[in-house]
Amino acid sequence: MPEHRPLPLWAGRAAALLGIVLVALTLRQAVAAMSPILGDIRVDIPMSNTGVGLLGTVPPVLLAVSGFTAPRVASRLGLDGGIVLALSLMTLGHLVRAFAPGFAVLLAGSVVALAGTGIGNVLLPPIVRRYFPDRVALLTAVYVCVVGVSTAAPAALAAPVAEQVGWRFSLGIWSVTSVVALVPWIVIIARERRGRLPEAVAVESPPPALVTRLWRSRVALSITVAFSTSTICTYAAFAWLPEILGDIAGSTPTEAGVLLAVTGLVSVPGALVAPLLVARLRTVGRLIAVGIASFVLGYLGLLLAPTTLTLLWVLLIGSGSILFPINLVLINDRTRTHGGTVALSGFAQGVAYALGALGPLLVGLLHDVSGGWTVPLLFLLAVILVTIIPAIALARPGFVEDDLR
Repeated sequence: MPEHRPLPLWAGRAAALLGIVLVALTLRQAVAAMSPILGDIRVDIPMSNTGVGLLGTVPPVLLAVSGFTAPRVASRLGLDGGIVLALSLMTLGHLVRAFAPGFAVLLAGSVVALAGTGIGNVLLPPIVRRYFPDRVALLTAVYVCVVGVSTAAPAALAAPVAEQVGWRFSLGIWSVTSVVALVPWIVIIARERRGRLPEAVAVESPPPALVTRLWRSRVALSITVAFSTSTICTYAAFAWLPEILGDIAGSTPTEAGVLLAVTGLVSVPGALVAPLLVARLRTVGRLIAVGIASFVLGYLGLLLAPTTLTLLWVLLIGSGSILFPINLVLINDRTRTHGGTVALSGFAQGVAYALGALGPLLVGLLHDVSGGWTVPLLFLLAVILVTIIPAIALARPGFVEDDLR
């Protein structure tokens, strides 16, 4: 990526900085706000276990679909317009879920909210590059940490709020944050129309030819594989880690829930440090190797000594999520243009979330077939070892646009 002379962080970009932080704060609320209060929801809206499973499958599926559609949204509406659309969909989805009279409307609200989430996911990396080309690593670190808060806050507050004022209020309250997040982007679009935006941040949409040819790029495929393997392992942990710990480590449901929360908390320091290290290290391959080693040691620990150092194994699995911010920085770092960043972000995240949706399903299937957790853990071990291939490829410098010339 070309070098940019650092500018003061607030130099004509205060609204963009605030907007990026607020968008990041909304990106996991639709995912995390519902599962803690499903029991309360089912009192008013009867749903089968299949229905509950369908609600659980919607997030990665919608994130995958949005990954492929977001570049087209950016082409039609621009990056800022795409973010406004994403936030509007999130707001509408939260409200539809809050007022849902039945399961079908509840599901439809989830689809709308998560479609907005997916578009926001894809467009935020190119938005960072557009407004802060001189501070991509720093802004990526900031917004990934805020996304962590966006995951933890709804999960922690949903049940207490539902207990006090009802589950509908607990779901609908998150529409306020997405409405607030709209304000700086409306200000930015108004400035664009008055021609007051700096020339350095002109919109550039991804060329259609670039979007359709990313399969031919070594860099694009490497980032996509690394993103996909880490997403599979992460979603598998969300879905199955508490049950795995209960069966093989003897953890109580409360202990297993706390240990799952630990995997999220331990990822925050990595999310803050990893983007800065990507910008400073000569080769990113070693940093990816750290994430791979963390997952590998965590899985091996659960396989070989699950009851002795359970907390350590969980901490290692959580530390493996350092791969997520690494991949987000690489989306910007290995493209030369704003259009390339948009195209690669949609491509990599679309494929990764599609495969991530299969992770929990395959782990559950392997558990049912084998009758235990050894085979599923070996499967996850094999998945993360695949990441060695892109780690080697990404150790060499290269850009997506150069691959496709």
